[in-house]
Amino acid sequence: MRSLKTVALLAAAALTLTACGGGDEGGTADGKVKLRFSYWGSDARQKLTEQAIAAFEKKNPNIDVVGEFSDWPSYYESLATKVAANDAPDVMTLEIRGLAEYAGRGALADLTGKVNVADLDQQVLATGSFDGKQYAIPTGVNVFAMFVNKPVFDKSGEKLPDDTSWTWDDYIKLSEKITKAGDGTTFGTEYTFNQVYLSMFAAQRGEKFYDNGKIGVTPETIKAWWANFDQLIKTKGSPDAAKMAEIAAAGVEQSLIGTNKGAMGMWWSNQLGTLAKVSGSELQMLRLPKAEGASTHGMFLQPAMHWTISSKTERSAEAQKFVDFLVNDPEATGILLSDRGLPINSKVLASVKDKLPPADQQILTFVESVKSELAQAEVPPKGGSKMEDIVRRYSEAVTSGQQSPDEAATKFLEEANAAIAG
Repeated sequence: MRSLKTVALLAAAALTLTACGGGDEGGTADGKVKLRFSYWGSDARQKLTEQAIAAFEKKNPNIDVVGEFSDWPSYYESLATKVAANDAPDVMTLEIRGLAEYAGRGALADLTGKVNVADLDQQVLATGSFDGKQYAIPTGVNVFAMFVNKPVFDKSGEKLPDDTSWTWDDYIKLSEKITKAGDGTTFGTEYTFNQVYLSMFAAQRGEKFYDNGKIGVTPETIKAWWANFDQLIKTKGSPDAAKMAEIAAAGVEQSLIGTNKGAMGMWWSNQLGTLAKVSGSELQMLRLPKAEGASTHGMFLQPAMHWTISSKTERSAEAQKFVDFLVNDPEATGILLSDRGLPINSKVLASVKDKLPPADQQILTFVESVKSELAQAEVPPKGGSKMEDIVRRYSEAVTSGQQSPDEAATKFLEEANAAIAG
């Protein structure tokens, strides 16, 4: 994701175009108020979102919501350019990683007291705060968990692990056994370089990813994390680095679990439905393994994303009404379900609980079973939006043999701390 500074030149050009463009001032030809709403996702998410927009417009016939949809890779680049050019959408979708950057630059409206949050999970709601103000409302929550493709797993003859006590060594050895028991085309697991995964791994060792404005993960922990990938590759518990890079680039539908070529893999809970659909297989969710002697799995409830409102909008009342609808109206929840995470409004969740499809029911059951073990999600500081890319690049360099773990850990910490420092 580009920072707002990096789009200054593009912004200047956009400002010129905006100034010369004239025309629309936030209304439509038939007198309705036009509300611009930006979000990203798949075709399936776009269809669901359009249904929710239609339901809102039916209840609010004077408001016309115009969705500004894009795929994930281009979303933040486009949004940063619009914000820098004072052409921000009225309602914007943000990840928790981008909250501090956008709020810190004055791009977001303070929603304190502007949207009804009485029935929302207050612990999760706190993740939308920055400098003591509520700039964002969580759309829903996910947990990062181990997924098991039951048919592939069962075919190996191995037993499911006790996920309350299994360790990383157990996971690596189990992955190796499953691969060896296969026909040469299936693997025990697929891995990911998700920054949240590293955060959870660090938490098991008593470390925070962010600590007092710096990266709190030690070089030893980073290298231990990379050593797990190295072991999976060496034992053939997973594909090699080149193959994993290819799989990761192909997306969730082409994952090993999704194509029934892998027994295990780590994913966000709201991806269960897609994986179950494309694989046609029974999937199960487990806690992540933990370090030997660790007291926690390091898991936490993570907002899937946040609803925010531009500080520059001239349609704040309508924008607030739309966000309120998305988080508090049972009809909206009944349409969107867990696509943007499990709803955090207890009343609307109860109203649609029995209508949830099997995958969502499974996610809810799992989340409820581990809820007492879950920590509160941390709001990353400015620069946090860059961490996913930094973690991935150095991890790929290590697993592919381009850099030694020692060199990569040093450079990783230098670049990550520089990103936070701005």
